[in-house]
Amino acid sequence: MKSKIAVLIPCYNESKTIEKVIKDYREALPGADIYVYDNNSTDGTDKIANNAGAIVKYEYKQGKGNVIRSMFRQINADCYLMVDGDDTYPAENAREMCNLILDRKSWYGNWR
Repeated sequence: MKSKIAVLIPCYNESKTIEKVIKDYREALPGADIYVYDNNSTDGTDKIANNAGAIVKYEYKQGKGNVIRSMFRQINADCYLMVDGDDTYPAENAREMCNLILDRKSWYGNWR
């Protein structure tokens, strides 16, 4: 069974960097689902993310905590990787991080 990886990107007005972030994580984790959660952006972040191939969802209650709660309620995956939309975290170690989680999960069995 193939493991499902979800890259979660909470965003608020990240139009300058979101396309690069999506591209970098798509390259690092080609089979992952990439979700951008737009939190009332006014700069077109959602349209740019959609055009870059991300799955765009919305959280209208302002605040990162509200976005994070929505992401984990709505997305089902074997491994979650949450990054910021402002290109704070490089994607180069994404595969290694996910493999550590997925390998441990297979060692201990299904945690759910």
